[in-house]
Amino acid sequence: MTIYREKLWPAPWLFISTALVIPASLLVFLPINQLAGIIVAAVLYLAIIALLVMASPVIEVTDTQFIAGKARLPIAVIGGLTPHRGDDARAERGPRLDARAWLLIRGWVDPVLRVQLIDEKDPTPYWIVSTRHPEAIIAAVDEVRPRTPGR
Repeated sequence: MTIYREKLWPAPWLFISTALVIPASLLVFLPINQLAGIIVAAVLYLAIIALLVMASPVIEVTDTQFIAGKARLPIAVIGGLTPHRGDDARAERGPRLDARAWLLIRGWVDPVLRVQLIDEKDPTPYWIVSTRHPEAIIAAVDEVRPRTPGR
């Protein structure tokens, strides 16, 4: 059962900035054929929008797992969960980052969640996951932990 679900949609400015493909493709194709230029511009822009939407990862907390994109982590191996915002989030993504950490970072999402791992067999010390609502994920994991076998 899903306790929490968030899709990391691209920011509005990303959709607007990708619209620059329209005048660029018009510049290339209008001298050849006006109709072809308009069609190519529209198809390219719609393809970019479709790719942005399809490539948006999902963060999910279920009864037994924490899912970030295609990666899955059993709730039982999650240690501490720490939310970071602003300059603190920037430091987590940069100067304080351990090279062994697993990352799901999106540049248009400022807050990140640090998910500490307590599995001694896993060489990954922690995950850094972009999320707009880190406190909601922490609450969802805390809600599931008492029901997790072995806890």
